[in-house]
Amino acid sequence: MKTLSICAVILFSVFSTSQSFAQTSISKETFKVWGNCGMCKKTIEKSAITAGAKTASWNEETHQLQVSYSSAKTSGNKIQQAIAASGYDTQDLTASNKAYNNLHSCCQYERKEGAAINTTTKACCSNEHCAKGVTACQHTDGCKDQSCCKM
Repeated sequence: MKTLSICAVILFSVFSTSQSFAQTSISKETFKVWGNCGMCKKTIEKSAITAGAKTASWNEETHQLQVSYSSAKTSGNKIQQAIAASGYDTQDLTASNKAYNNLHSCCQYERKEGAAINTTTKACCSNEHCAKGVTACQHTDGCKDQSCCKM
C-alpha cells in the first residue's frame, strides 16, 4: 500500500510538471528601435531582458531588435515600454524627452517623426535664424542662450 501511494505521488508530479511546460509558449518578435552605437545596443538589449525577454539582439545597422520571451511572463508591448523608459523610441512607443535627454550624447539619435520637442528651454529652435535643424536643437543646450542662432 505504501508503494502504491509513492507511485501515485510520483506519477502525479510527472504529469503536473509536463502540463506546466506545455502551457508555456515562447513568442518571437522583431521590431524597430532607434539608436546609434554599441552602447545603445547594450542598453536596449538589457532593457528587453529586464522586461522579461529570454533573448534580445539589436542590430545597429537595421535598428531591428529580435526578442524571444515567454508569453506567460511578458509581452512585446511590455518590452517596448521598458526600452522607451530607457530613452529609446520603438516602432510603437516614443521615449519621454526626459529619458531621451538622459542618454549619452553619442546615443542621442535622429528621433522619429512625432517625437515631442521641449521648446520651453529651446526657444530658438523654432526661430528661422537657427543654424541647426529642429531635431539637432532637441538635445543641445545652445538654444538656451541662443548660441546656435545666426543673427
